[in-house]
Amino acid sequence: MNAKIRKLIVQVDETRIEMGQAIDPPTRRALAMAVIENPYAGRFEPNLDELIAIGEELGGLLGARCVQALGIAPGQAHSYGKAAIVGEAGELEHAAAILHPKLGATLRQAVDKGAALVPSAKKRGGLGAAIDVPLGHKDAAFVRSHFDAIEARVADAPRAGEIVVAVAVTDSGRPLPRIGGLQVQDIQGLDGLR
Repeated sequence: MNAKIRKLIVQVDETRIEMGQAIDPPTRRALAMAVIENPYAGRFEPNLDELIAIGEELGGLLGARCVQALGIAPGQAHSYGKAAIVGEAGELEHAAAILHPKLGATLRQAVDKGAALVPSAKKRGGLGAAIDVPLGHKDAAFVRSHFDAIEARVADAPRAGEIVVAVAVTDSGRPLPRIGGLQVQDIQGLDGLR
């Protein structure tokens, strides 16, 4: 593996009650984060291929960790998203390189398909900085019940020369969705939209 990983964190958020209403089955969102060394920290580099390759590795690793944490088969995943926080010795473009579509390609393999774009977010931050990982249905962007986000934060990262890379996967949409739009059972999954 090209990535120099200092730390991996995996967590599952499970909602069982919302506004006094039982959620059965519970909605579950998994988040996997890697704290990695930024190979370009402290210097300008016109070619960011090394970070793109690291992102490609991390998409599969973190996506598989999410699926495993949820205890589901890859094809049972509903939504996904990605995000990165670059430490102060890096630049925003380093996050963009990590989150390149090559990360998305290996994430799609981990969740068995994924016709829709993988929503993403990026920022620069210090120790304990938080970022909301946006979520959308993996096969149909128009499924409103799956527009969501999950907060990613690592207490001791990113250090100046690090990047926090986060991937999220769900096995459902939001609890109690009721704003209409395309329903999961009506997804065609051909164009990434419907």
